[in-house]
Amino acid sequence: MKDLIKRLVTLQQVDTRILEKRAFIDRVPGRINEVDEPLKAARAELELVRQRNDASAKKKKEKERLLEDINDKIKKAKGRISDLKTNKEYQAHLKEIEASEREIRSIEDQILAIMEEMEKSLQNQKQIEGRVKSEEDKLNAFRRGLEEEVAQYEKELEGLKAERGGLAASVDRDAYNAYMALLATGSGLAVTSARNEICTGCNMNMPPQLFVELRKGEELIQCPQCRRILYYSEEQ
Repeated sequence: MKDLIKRLVTLQQVDTRILEKRAFIDRVPGRINEVDEPLKAARAELELVRQRNDASAKKKKEKERLLEDINDKIKKAKGRISDLKTNKEYQAHLKEIEASEREIRSIEDQILAIMEEMEKSLQNQKQIEGRVKSEEDKLNAFRRGLEEEVAQYEKELEGLKAERGGLAASVDRDAYNAYMALLATGSGLAVTSARNEICTGCNMNMPPQLFVELRKGEELIQCPQCRRILYYSEEQ
């Protein structure tokens, strides 16, 4: 019986290592997503700045086209001056030209303001692009590191699975089936130690007489509370 308990303890140790490595591998996508959050935020911010810059550039072009149209209008208006017959028509025509020239000055001021805004925004865009590049480098380095760890863990898992196969084959079938059922219901822990009359799996006290029997190691004993298989551990 002591030999069976020892094998079950060793099997649990191997399974614990297997579960830890599998859990690490399973957490990799989530960890990458967590590290990816600053990059996503920087990319979103960059996209907004680019959209604003594109809108400003479009607005600038529209103002420039309007400026060309007004200049053409003034040129044509000045070309018609010789056709005017009366002073009243002449004065009205000049007022129309002056109004167009005032509109030109206003549009030029608007274009200048747009250009100043674009210059600041483009500088901001460059800063954000630098941050995006930095976050991409961080993420790529983090991903490479995880990939190396995953490759190492997968290699170790192959060895652990082979070791586990040998251990499982050496354990009595009924005991192994009971162990596997407990492994599933006990969050990956089917065999645990008892120390100072306390099950370390659930931290509950066990009857003193049961602890005495456990120390003898003559039968397979389960915790009355969590049902895990117990083995005696020296008091520390």
